[in-house]
Amino acid sequence: MHILVVGSGGREHALAWKLAQSPALSALSCLPGNGGTAALGTSLPGSAGDVETVVRAARERRADLVVVGPEAPLVAGLADRLRAEGIPVFGPSAAAARLEGSKAFCKEFLARHGIPTAPFRVFDDPAAALDHIARRPVPVVVKADGLAADKGVVVCADRPAAETAVREMLVERRFGPAGARVVVEDCLVGEEASLLVITDGTRCVPLRAAQDHKRVGDGDRGPNTGGMGAYVPAPALDDRLLGRVLDRIVEPTVAGMRAEGTPFAGCLYVGLMLVAGEPYVLEFNVRFGDPETQPLLVHMADDLLPLLEGAARGDLSERAPAWHPGAACCVVLAQEGYPGEVRKGAAVEGLEAAARVPDAVVFHAGTVRDEAGVVRVAGGRVFGVTARGADLAQARERAYEAADAIRWEGKFCRRDIGLRGLGRRPG
Repeated sequence: MHILVVGSGGREHALAWKLAQSPALSALSCLPGNGGTAALGTSLPGSAGDVETVVRAARERRADLVVVGPEAPLVAGLADRLRAEGIPVFGPSAAAARLEGSKAFCKEFLARHGIPTAPFRVFDDPAAALDHIARRPVPVVVKADGLAADKGVVVCADRPAAETAVREMLVERRFGPAGARVVVEDCLVGEEASLLVITDGTRCVPLRAAQDHKRVGDGDRGPNTGGMGAYVPAPALDDRLLGRVLDRIVEPTVAGMRAEGTPFAGCLYVGLMLVAGEPYVLEFNVRFGDPETQPLLVHMADDLLPLLEGAARGDLSERAPAWHPGAACCVVLAQEGYPGEVRKGAAVEGLEAAARVPDAVVFHAGTVRDEAGVVRVAGGRVFGVTARGADLAQARERAYEAADAIRWEGKFCRRDIGLRGLGRRPG
């Protein structure tokens, strides 16, 4: 099979790395890919967000399956266009992708189907939103309705912060059309976890539970990011809780989307808050998470391709994939300034030394290779350094050993990835 992976981040490098191991693979292309995917297959010019460029590339390359990494092309209808061309695609339709593309749609869907989530209201009028906030307990969460590059969710410790968030979104239009409506919801307090589920619109195969670290700084301090690291499996989501998540959240979601005429086929990312032993939906994503994908695929012992192809063709086997013993941990290496503006172009050293760490894989995220073959920084999150171990402690130790071998001017990372899973918190 010829597979086309769409996207340029660490998630796409991990997908390409795992798919390249499949005995069914004959050729691999990435559009546009990054400095790491180039070693696995052909890099194609263009932007992942340019739907027609992706469709043309898939047609010209005679792709047997297109695997879409980021959410924006899915929300823009890429999967619909590919299916109209008769090209199998792993990823939901634009109508189904509203679960991520519109937080208001998502919350209203959850309410319609009785799926547990935080109490909420949706506003497009700033005065009404501010009046509501004045009567709600704090902390409170303010969310831009549309896609805002991981920056549209503000957890507000007090009312002045919530009022500022509403004004930035609805009055100042800091997030453009994405902030034309806002969701104001109560802040749930508990333990966060993520569950990724492969589905063909009817059948579901859950993957291992993961735990991400969203804040930029140690101890969960600073602004939210796309994710600074993750580990698998997450002890917080034990077998009992997993059963409740499947029964109360995943199956009703898949059935509800099908009943509403917008069946969801692809990867459903369920962002969870575990409150007093009960799971609540924080958010849905409509694609593989980043960085959760990196430790998940390093931890997965089975071939990934049959899962993705089965979901794309509507005949997913319900057999759960096999996993390596132990755990996997991913540490994100970022460029100074992230999640804000960053300086690009710094040369990276130490990748060969990092690759020598046992069971460690360095996934490229924001990198390019220049004409001389030198890897250079090209984004905020630069690498997802991932390792497998006999347990989380060993996986974490190996990931940090490999991460510390990599050097460039402006590099930083969190030092507490995985401590929560070990029952420890940073000092």
